Amino acid sequence: MLTAQRPAQWQRRADRGWHPTRMVVGGFAGAVVVGTGLLSLPLATESGRQAHLVDALFTATSAVCVTGLVTVDTGSYWSWFGEAVILLLIQAGGLGIMTLATLFTVLLSQRLGVRAKFLAQAETKALDLAGLRRLVRNIVLFSLVSEAVAAAVLTARLALAYDEPFGQALYHGVFHAISAFNNAGFSPYPDNLMRFVTDPLVSVTVCAAIIIGGLGFPVVFELLREWRKPRGWSVLTRITLAVTGALLALGTVVFTLVEWANPRTFGALGPDDRWLAGFFASAQTRTAGFNSVDIGAMRPESLLASDVLMFIGGGSAGTAGGIKVTTFGLLALVIWAEMRGDQHVNVGYRRAPTANHRQALSVALLGVGAVVAATFTMLSVTRFELDVVLFEVVSAFGTVGLSTGITARLPIPADLALVALMFLGRLGPLTFATALALRDRRRRFAYPEERTIVG
Repeated sequence: MLTAQRPAQWQRRADRGWHPTRMVVGGFAGAVVVGTGLLSLPLATESGRQAHLVDALFTATSAVCVTGLVTVDTGSYWSWFGEAVILLLIQAGGLGIMTLATLFTVLLSQRLGVRAKFLAQAETKALDLAGLRRLVRNIVLFSLVSEAVAAAVLTARLALAYDEPFGQALYHGVFHAISAFNNAGFSPYPDNLMRFVTDPLVSVTVCAAIIIGGLGFPVVFELLREWRKPRGWSVLTRITLAVTGALLALGTVVFTLVEWANPRTFGALGPDDRWLAGFFASAQTRTAGFNSVDIGAMRPESLLASDVLMFIGGGSAGTAGGIKVTTFGLLALVIWAEMRGDQHVNVGYRRAPTANHRQALSVALLGVGAVVAATFTMLSVTRFELDVVLFEVVSAFGTVGLSTGITARLPIPADLALVALMFLGRLGPLTFATALALRDRRRRFAYPEERTIVG
């Protein structure tokens, strides 16, 4: 009898080894290790000296997790080889390690096994396995086309309006297009994008790439197919568009009004340029991380608003981080339904299942816990004030990359804490927890129900 049971036990153990979410975590960890090794080579730095291991690890994690936080200046510290490595890590992290692996499997073998399908499903958040090969292909093609369009616009602008040599303009255009679409926020310019604060073409192009990449591939593809039939949009698309639009508009108004008279940020700009800078700042908190003004000079109200927006993040299955706008929107609808006394949470002509409520609550609370724990750790090992530490922590968790300027001055323990937080923020608290759980636990019984006092 023991002999008959042993193969089944071995099969269950083997299944645990390739659990989709665990493989996604392993894939991203492997990319970080490879990136750290490449950036540790003397060839990767301008000076020709080997980079400090913590700087290489921090930069590789920030690139793979499409964050944008840096401990050293990207343009002056890293060589062309180092910047190329960073760019490849951003692209790989944006598309997803498992998505790329699935694409390579398709190209090499023209067959897609069951395990490969599950891996791609875990990374792309596909709701079913049908047509997954076409889905992965469309994701890659859409990403490359979007980046190419943004790169073309930026290259032309830099060459014609800023007199950059064509080769340099092309490099900067491609670099910023990939960084923007993947919501990374890396820039080879020492002042990031502050020199373009009054340039609507550069600002809007970068913001458009950020927003499109941050919406999430399921939403983008559904809009391309069903843009004329909004009544047939899915719950995911409805929530993503509504919350994204609302937060972008709210952030633009808040940043513009709060910083309107601040001479160190928007105060020196014209009225139209102030609104442009406000919109740019609002778009960056969707987890992109570029800045057109000095973040460290912003008022405390703007930093707090940024904390909230960065924590929420962008769309599911996209290049953005945070707890995602779907999580925030679904929790808001749950609260609204509870206040109205409704038994169900309805979105348009659809009803959100109870399992989604629990998932949204779990993601939000795990995110809060991660931010609180990291903030406490950072305060313990640094002497910075709470507002700037919290900003840095939320920026890392939301894979945003915005900074008040303290990243390069943090001690090694704080850098390592941010590395862990960026990794957690990119994969998602629930995905990370599921990867460690190995399998779902199902009980064949239920305890008697008993209500408790809430509030």
